[in-house]
Amino acid sequence: MTPELGPIDRSLRHRASRVVPGGMYGHMRTAGLPEGYPQFFARGEGCHVWDVDGRKYLDFMCSWGPVVLGHRHPVVDAAVRKQMERGDVLNGPSERMVELAERVVGLVTHADWALFSKNGTDATTTCVTLARGATGKRKVLLANGAYHGAVPWCSPYPFGVMSEDRAHLLYFDYNDIASLEAAVAQAGPDLAAIVVSAFKHDYGHHQELPNVAFARRVRELCDTNDAALILDDVRAGFRLTLHGSWDQIGVQPDLSAWSKAIANGYALSAVMGNDRFRDAAAGLYATGSFWCGAVSMAASLATLNVLEAENGPEHMRAMGQRLRDGIGEQVRRYHLGVRQSGPVQMPAILFEDDPDYVRGYRFTQETLKRGVYMHPKHNMFLSVAHTAADIDHALSVTDDAFRIVAGL
Repeated sequence: MTPELGPIDRSLRHRASRVVPGGMYGHMRTAGLPEGYPQFFARGEGCHVWDVDGRKYLDFMCSWGPVVLGHRHPVVDAAVRKQMERGDVLNGPSERMVELAERVVGLVTHADWALFSKNGTDATTTCVTLARGATGKRKVLLANGAYHGAVPWCSPYPFGVMSEDRAHLLYFDYNDIASLEAAVAQAGPDLAAIVVSAFKHDYGHHQELPNVAFARRVRELCDTNDAALILDDVRAGFRLTLHGSWDQIGVQPDLSAWSKAIANGYALSAVMGNDRFRDAAAGLYATGSFWCGAVSMAASLATLNVLEAENGPEHMRAMGQRLRDGIGEQVRRYHLGVRQSGPVQMPAILFEDDPDYVRGYRFTQETLKRGVYMHPKHNMFLSVAHTAADIDHALSVTDDAFRIVAGL
């Protein structure tokens, strides 16, 4: 049976349809989810969220990634309140900006400097602009199917996008060296940058970790062609490691884009780079009315302190592995074709031979009815707030859901 929407959610959808085009926009629209998913939420606490009708869910989306410590983390929120008493958006940045730049440069292996903005699209766009400005070249290489933001040069949806917006973009297949080399050859001497995600996390598809040989070849080709290696770490940054997601495989980018987990849900993003691009960054005009807001920067400082003190990436890895192992045992027991992919801190759970997501939808509807919020297509997220008891509770729910999908 399909989960039923509560009366408050239904009412809010009706009201929104009159004043918000389509009732909702962007990646949080429930139009892309199975029937019964709530659109509106009232609050969060730790690794749980409550919808506007008071239903509680164990949260495996973590606000689509930004909540890395858990909703309403007391240390972060205390830092926010303290900064709010002093001010947020002022006539210039507060000293939090300098403190935060020092902090991230001290953590991220490749970083010699940092700039701040508000969302991941700001950061990836700034990286591309910097690469073109510094090299004096135009061609930028992207992986087919990769997501780097929601503006014309990179939006996955072509509405309102002109061919001129993407005239100097070329494409390759992630982890495919031959495809990469062909795209570099096509760019010729006009190659400004190669943009890569921390790992392949295309919507609705199995995830792939970066092949070390592929990553090294990206680095070699950028060096040979005087181009920038741009790492889009918006989704994975500070969840897999505190030092840059490709640091684990020994390949360092020139520029990197960060957001999501950087401030535990407060609006902030960052561009980090090495000294090769320092002068270009100093000459770039990139700004926004709210980019230097001190509250989000205070939140980020507190978030990074907690992540480091509690070894947050390792805790999320352990909890993610516990979830993966449990689900693996369940799908074997029920003889289901299910593939778990990507880093365990950011799991994707997809049914094999399920092109229309019929089984995936049924599975997540069954978990939702039982109070566990999962996604049938997108990668999910673990947080520091998830405990072994939470994972075990989730596994008791997924066991019921798999049993139903299996028809037992």
